[in-house]
Amino acid sequence: MQTDRIKAAVVELLEAIGEDPNRPALKNTPTKVAEAYTSFFRGIGVDPQSVIGDMFDAVNSEAVILKDIELVSICEHHLLPFTGVAHIAYLPNKKLAGLGRLASVIEVLAARPQLQENLTAEVADALEKALDAKGVLVVIEARHQCVASRGARQPDVNTVTLASRGLYTEPSYRAEVLGLINKKS
Repeated sequence: MQTDRIKAAVVELLEAIGEDPNRPALKNTPTKVAEAYTSFFRGIGVDPQSVIGDMFDAVNSEAVILKDIELVSICEHHLLPFTGVAHIAYLPNKKLAGLGRLASVIEVLAARPQLQENLTAEVADALEKALDAKGVLVVIEARHQCVASRGARQPDVNTVTLASRGLYTEPSYRAEVLGLINKKS
């Protein structure tokens, strides 16, 4: 991350919108934006499969589901955030992954400029490959600031995307796991 370049770009942006970057309230803005970008984009260059870590022998071959994994990402079209939850399910083949490690895959892939549709597919692809799973299903529900605060100005709109791999591309398998994901706790 080139924080000095980010700071310089923020100064340029402030000047371009007619602001004075030396105004007391804005003086620290370039540094704060650089720090925020370091956090927002910490997933750039990180292999999502590398966060899976050690796997365990699967005794059970039934679905493993994690619901309501919180995520924050940045829309690559407007550089505005989108926030929401991801739900993932996989059907183990021979190995199980640590549950926290599965959430880490989402965190790594969300921490880069993204489109929600691509994020959903990238999570499914990474999990399918890393787990050698019989099936993978990923559902992401998110609210986008680019929809809420500009253009259509629809702050309460949720976008839902789905990606399925392996056995979860078959309607009966997919319906069962989606029913479990949608079941209220």
